Amino acid sequence: MSIDEHVSVVVIGAGQAGLCTSYWLKQRGIDHVVLERREVAYAWKHERWDSFCLVTPNCQCQLSGFPYRGAEPRGFMVKQEIVRYLEAYCEFVNPPLRLGVEVTSITPRLDGGLAVATSRGVTAARCVVVCVGAYHSPVMPAFASHIPSGIAQIHARDYRNPEQLPAGAVLVVGSGQSGCQIAEDLHLAGRSVHLCLGDAPRSPRVYRGKDVVEWLHESGYYDLPVEAHPDVDSTRDKTNHYLTGRDGGREIDLRRWAKEGMRLYGYLRGVDGHVCEVSSDVAQRLDAADAVYNGIRGMIDKYIAEHGIDAPEQAPYVPPWSPAVSPTSLDLVAEGINSVVWSIGYRTDLSMLCTNAFDSNGSLSHHRGVTRAPGVYVLGLPWLHTWGSARMSAVGRDAEYVVQHIGQYLSRRAA
Repeated sequence: MSIDEHVSVVVIGAGQAGLCTSYWLKQRGIDHVVLERREVAYAWKHERWDSFCLVTPNCQCQLSGFPYRGAEPRGFMVKQEIVRYLEAYCEFVNPPLRLGVEVTSITPRLDGGLAVATSRGVTAARCVVVCVGAYHSPVMPAFASHIPSGIAQIHARDYRNPEQLPAGAVLVVGSGQSGCQIAEDLHLAGRSVHLCLGDAPRSPRVYRGKDVVEWLHESGYYDLPVEAHPDVDSTRDKTNHYLTGRDGGREIDLRRWAKEGMRLYGYLRGVDGHVCEVSSDVAQRLDAADAVYNGIRGMIDKYIAEHGIDAPEQAPYVPPWSPAVSPTSLDLVAEGINSVVWSIGYRTDLSMLCTNAFDSNGSLSHHRGVTRAPGVYVLGLPWLHTWGSARMSAVGRDAEYVVQHIGQYLSRRAA
């Protein structure tokens, strides 16, 4: 394999993780390049719906050396503002950036370095930092092909607004953050919405006078490392709590929507023609989401009591609606459903990584982004180290730690 150039570090991806990594590499004077196959903030620009906004307050945007300094620290940036923030950060960092370069593989070299094969040649590096996130391939179930061809189907990644969909009712499959927010977008637009629930929990928005994110940050929960949780793997795989920053931020309560006419169903098991089979456990799924909601309230109550904080009392949550029956099927034609929005997640594709970065089960093996493969690092994955690792609140701290490790690794190599 012929080598086109040599560099100490290759950073793959120019999102928030890659830009923070470049910031810290520049602080240490470590030569590097940042390779991006598309453009800065591509996913925020092209893979989010029109009304998308952050679910954490703007003050949580703490990119390295560039914290949010806008006029609304307790507000929630909308899509265009997020893009501007990241583009401004890119200008601030001024990374050695190369756009339109796709990385195909990372393999060990006989000299102990790494060969990074790209669409524009091969780069030899001592270290590689993979900052491509975890949401790559949209998940579509095999039985999606059984839905009649006259019913439009799109993944949440491709949803933009209610006007994009054909007239008629809409089925949203999945009740994570994206599914619930898209269902709300359609509901507020006056569309008839049918929602199939998953296992996602929900969170309060404001409790006892303060945004819940502020309470959890103040109490140290967001600094809790993943290793401190009882089951590391299940923590990393859990679906995000649903809530929204829309219109200044509010809770998402599916029971209230049901009371307003949204139709709720259990888990979508399969499709036979125009009839969907759904699990008959709507009540149990709503109760499980509410249990997490009340658990978060309880954590905050405990923190307030232990620290003697003067915070206003808040009445217990009272469910505004409960299902009288739980249907076991949904007839798409009878309900006038002309479109389906799939919001059941993504598959992670890290196949570019050399095989020795994975364990015997094929799972990426790392500690705080330092993989088992010498010189190979990852950043921007959910719960890489803490809750904020995949968010703009803590990705900068993770990048600082990884770059510190890189500096030590390069020094050892030089010695």
